[in-house]
Amino acid sequence: MSHSPLEQFTVKKLVALDLLGCDISFTNSSLYMLVASTIVLSYFYLALKNNRIVPSRIQASAEIIYNMITNMLNQNVGKEGRKFIPLIFTLFMFVLLCNLLGMLPYGFAVTSHIAITFGLAIMIFFLVTIYGFATQGMHFLAIFLPKGTPLWLSPLMILIELCAYLARPISLSLRLAANMTAGHILLKVMAGFVVSLIIFAKFLPMPVIMVLVGFELFVAILQAYIFTILACVYLSDAVNAH
Repeated sequence: MSHSPLEQFTVKKLVALDLLGCDISFTNSSLYMLVASTIVLSYFYLALKNNRIVPSRIQASAEIIYNMITNMLNQNVGKEGRKFIPLIFTLFMFVLLCNLLGMLPYGFAVTSHIAITFGLAIMIFFLVTIYGFATQGMHFLAIFLPKGTPLWLSPLMILIELCAYLARPISLSLRLAANMTAGHILLKVMAGFVVSLIIFAKFLPMPVIMVLVGFELFVAILQAYIFTILACVYLSDAVNAH
């Protein structure tokens, strides 16, 4: 298993803990999530502790990220979506840092595990559903019947829309986990080729690996953006009428 491309995704216990028969051990996955959260908090603390009218580089970078999230919510949800800025901002930064930390040598790709991505996705799903019924009441059910649908086609459309709605957390979580898993497996396989080659040929795959690493970094950033923007699209159903 030491040479298996899947070995890098193994969750390992760092500190064994047990609470009333429940395993709550501190694992490498927990460690990297803690590191990701610490980096985000430290970065924005340093960026914003001394606000200036003419921002420093680190303050400007933090403001650019914040403006991007704000514009994302304005475009997909509208002005009413501004109340969700803390949630969407935190979601984007957490997924982004977890993706990028997984690219470090001997790092652990937290978002390659469906348990993590599904936990984030189901949180968004329940938030959208609860907030939708709280603000729109039973009118929220109108999302299952597109306006202008012929009466004879209504039962089929309601069934299709209901299945699509219930599949949202599954598709949202699988998209992120599958992309991160596939990229890391490909890099591991290519690195294995380098090890197996004779010493004079080891440099030959290096340009390809460098391109793949750059592409995987792009995918890590892109998947964090896609995960966040889809969360905004789903929030639009709860905030705005059909």
